[in-house]
Amino acid sequence: MKVDVLTLNNTNVGKKDLPAQFSELVRHDLVKRAVEVVQSHGRQPYGAKPRAGMRAVVGVSRRRRDYKTSYGIGISRVPRKIMSHQGTRFNWVGAFAPGTVGGRRSHPPKAYAIWDKKINKKERRKAIRSAMAATMVKALVEQRGHRVPAHYPFIVESKLETLDKTRDVVQALEKLGLTQELERAAVRHVRAGLGKNRGRPYQHRKGPLVVVSGECPLLLRVQNIPGVDVVRVDQLNAHILAPGADIGRLTIFSEAAIERLAAERLYMNDYHGKAPSKAETPSKQTSKPLPKTRETKAPEAKAKATSAKPKATPKKS
Repeated sequence: MKVDVLTLNNTNVGKKDLPAQFSELVRHDLVKRAVEVVQSHGRQPYGAKPRAGMRAVVGVSRRRRDYKTSYGIGISRVPRKIMSHQGTRFNWVGAFAPGTVGGRRSHPPKAYAIWDKKINKKERRKAIRSAMAATMVKALVEQRGHRVPAHYPFIVESKLETLDKTRDVVQALEKLGLTQELERAAVRHVRAGLGKNRGRPYQHRKGPLVVVSGECPLLLRVQNIPGVDVVRVDQLNAHILAPGADIGRLTIFSEAAIERLAAERLYMNDYHGKAPSKAETPSKQTSKPLPKTRETKAPEAKAKATSAKPKATPKKS
């Protein structure tokens, strides 16, 4: 599949073949599984303390005509803790059981529960390729709700990555025909539910995604544009390409990002990581000479040396 290559002024400078990653069959079910896996990794575990509600001393007899019993005195069989007593009359309150003040919860969430989901490596890569292929289908992008330019899909020259001002980025996106899309993404509304009281009162729509080849000034300049995201091409995942498992996000790839996809075969089954360059390869370690040690004589040579010495004669007084 060939797409147009545009400059920042929306001038067509030629066509470029998309790499094999964009030829994947669109699998909505697989993308949804991969998105759920990414979302599960961001879920924070929570739960009650293991001994919560069970720290009270609860002792009630279950025998009739017995001391400290609940039978035969007209009270329910709820476990109770004793506040005070006089003889066989007790001042006690319900405790420990669910439904009592200060009692434990019945089947509370466990803090040790594992929320992380897993997916096979080849399935995850296939889901990413499927989500990437969906970004180049104009009908799917329009179905998702984006305001798509007439000449979509297209890729942008690598000069896009060198923009170092947010104002210049907005002007470039508007020249590429994304004015209505930026207006759609800038609309925000108050969140429904308790989230508005927890520091996240507003929601806004997901706008276009910009994919770059590597570290560049654009990664910081897009953060102040509502709804617009930017990501490196080697850090893509299904959640970024299809937020909410809804495939077909409006995505703009830089020309350098497309070239890196083709050169390194990112997200293909035969991808084994980038080969280290000569500067990154560790130099061969030369074996250091062992430190010199004192030469020790053999025990036989030491015995001969001692026997050859003349014996000292005692001095006469």
